[in-house]
Amino acid sequence: MEIIRHCGFRYLLLIIVFWRFTAGLRAQEIQLLFAGDAMQHQSQISAAFRDGKYDYSSCFKYVKNEISQADLAIVNLEAPLGGRPHKGYPQFSMPDEFAAALKDAGFSVFMTANNHAVDCHSKGINRTIDVLDSLDVYHTGTFKNAPEREKQVPLTVVRKGIRMAFLNYTYGTNGIVPELPCLVNMIDTALIKDDVKKARATNPDVIIAVMHWGEEYKLLPNKSQEQIARFLIRQGVDLIIGSHPHVVQPSQIYTDYAAKRTHLIVYSLGNFISGMKAVNTDGGQMISVTLKKKNGKTQIEFCGNLLVYTQQKRVGNKVDFTLIPVSSAENMNEISPASSDVNKLKLDSSTYEKMMRFANSARNLFRQYSEGIDEYRFLK
Repeated sequence: MEIIRHCGFRYLLLIIVFWRFTAGLRAQEIQLLFAGDAMQHQSQISAAFRDGKYDYSSCFKYVKNEISQADLAIVNLEAPLGGRPHKGYPQFSMPDEFAAALKDAGFSVFMTANNHAVDCHSKGINRTIDVLDSLDVYHTGTFKNAPEREKQVPLTVVRKGIRMAFLNYTYGTNGIVPELPCLVNMIDTALIKDDVKKARATNPDVIIAVMHWGEEYKLLPNKSQEQIARFLIRQGVDLIIGSHPHVVQPSQIYTDYAAKRTHLIVYSLGNFISGMKAVNTDGGQMISVTLKKKNGKTQIEFCGNLLVYTQQKRVGNKVDFTLIPVSSAENMNEISPASSDVNKLKLDSSTYEKMMRFANSARNLFRQYSEGIDEYRFLK
């Protein structure tokens, strides 16, 4: 009996040693999900105020399952959490409850460098950082001072053995200059070059740059976006994710054959959720990326997009802003939420027509200009 126990122990020890020895040879995978501009126009702020508080529980109920299934979900927080009075365009101050609702929906990484980052001046920058810290989420793009930026750039996140370095920049801040010591990451090639070099020194498996750039309402990227994208690739950035135009723009898988490495360029995710109603601004895309690491090398295993549409439905004297997953809703004109206590949602004919107008426009654009990225259906 003792011999059996002894042999069994030795056998178990050999298994452990073998498992550790081959750990670097086994493939590791992680799914990332990127969402575009999360906004709060005055119409949304007014609609969310119920019984003395802000309630966003209806906004994400049909997409929460998809977001939560990702290993890491990233969103562009398109305005400061500046405190009261809450206000929409042109100088935003979003309720704290909106950020909490985004976290509850499954987002754990918030990008804060955008053209509205300084709408509430230094108070807004500092307060946004404090609120996000209180929610215990990752964030980058704006900073209280230079020493904090030095410590926090790049934003490093590790999931399932894959080490990611996040960088975030904006083309401008609507002419409002950040008040020192606060800092906002601006698109500056010298600054980006230094930041990427610093990121590489942390030995990441992948470097991700989230860029606030381009021209509003334009369905195609401009020359500046294309040039900056190529610059980022030359510096060693793997994933380039764009926002700001408020409409979707094409994406592409770019292969660097000399380096034997693939890169993803998403020129614009479009709006994630907003109060906009103009053609092409009432929807957006989420991008799902699967990264696979094997033998110490990380590559893009899969990349697909998911179209979402913001339904603005009047209920009594209020308007509900609810994100609709297009691929789930278009065929049967109804979707079942993950939560069993919510009845099935049926889209009225006007909403359905608007949703399909957005979807058809986006799909036509992607068919013509996107490379290597296909649409896929939401999880049930």
